[in-house]
Amino acid sequence: MKTLVRSMIFIVIALIVLGAVLVFTASSTFSEVKFDNIYFLFKSHIAKLVLALLAGIVFAMIPYEKYKEYSKPLLFGVIALLILTLLLGSKAKGATRWLDLGVIRFQPSEVAKLVLFMHLAGMIERKGKLLKDFKHGFQYTLVWIFAVSGLVLIQPNLSTSMIIIFTSFTLLYIGGSRLRHIAATLGTASVAGGIAMMMFSHSRQRILAFIDGINTNHVPNIQVMQAKIGLGSGGLFGVGIGQSRQSDLFLPESYGDFIFSILGEQFGLLGTVLVLTLFFALFVIGVIIAKRAKDDYGQLLGFAISFNIIMSAFINAGVVTGLLPTTGITLPFISFGGTSIILFCASIGILINIAHQSSKSIKPKVKIVE
Repeated sequence: MKTLVRSMIFIVIALIVLGAVLVFTASSTFSEVKFDNIYFLFKSHIAKLVLALLAGIVFAMIPYEKYKEYSKPLLFGVIALLILTLLLGSKAKGATRWLDLGVIRFQPSEVAKLVLFMHLAGMIERKGKLLKDFKHGFQYTLVWIFAVSGLVLIQPNLSTSMIIIFTSFTLLYIGGSRLRHIAATLGTASVAGGIAMMMFSHSRQRILAFIDGINTNHVPNIQVMQAKIGLGSGGLFGVGIGQSRQSDLFLPESYGDFIFSILGEQFGLLGTVLVLTLFFALFVIGVIIAKRAKDDYGQLLGFAISFNIIMSAFINAGVVTGLLPTTGITLPFISFGGTSIILFCASIGILINIAHQSSKSIKPKVKIVE
């Protein structure tokens, strides 16, 4: 377990350091133009990184079994925050995703994801074989899944809502739910979700632009167009650190959701493949830690966390390359800091604690000397 944990920490630190370099090179021009200080956004990112690392350390010390005990009140709390966000949240680009409490501004949907996975893992463990029964087991999990994902969807935040639903149902399948129950529920939810998405102009425009791009072979928006130019200009080995042209205000939010393009421009195809490989390695390590957990709760929670990280990474890469509709999903540990990077580091802390608790539960073999 120690080797797995060290490898996981090494990968996360490598991604964080790479992210800091990319955020600085991608945000310096924008910071200079808007704030007259090339370090403005970079310093903000470093401050968030410090909070993220502290969160990882704190969560690594908290016994993960505690989350099972407090997950329901925590879930009620984040649902209340999601409702408060819809009523009083900050609106940007047609979506209301941020809650400003004066001393802190954060995205409750990121917190809701983690808390929901904590609660679902506990429910699945308690229900056991009853999950195979729709009426007496499976349906109770749906209340929480659709309460959280529904509130996130109407922000609107389609991408996060889809990650919540897909990860939750994958967790239910791993936990023993019947595939036909999952398929039927997902089918119904897809129709309802599709109708809901078309009701909001923000998500409708992105989806229609993506579909139009497929039919006409046109790039759906300027972000994707400039992101592709950045990826293409990077070639195999990249143009070098700090030599990005897209970060000179050509690519909007190059330091945020579209930082994968700056990665490809500066480090080339080899750099992007290496980073995606690191995310896959992180997922494999997380799954191994989850599999070796001492109880079902640790196994389920560890898997949900690992799956959430790799889904976020590959969805972000898919958006930047134009394979998926434009979303607000960040590249874990790399994109400009905020709620996302803090919660991802907290998730890694939980995985570390699962590994630590599992190691303690393994009794050393005693050699009997005759």
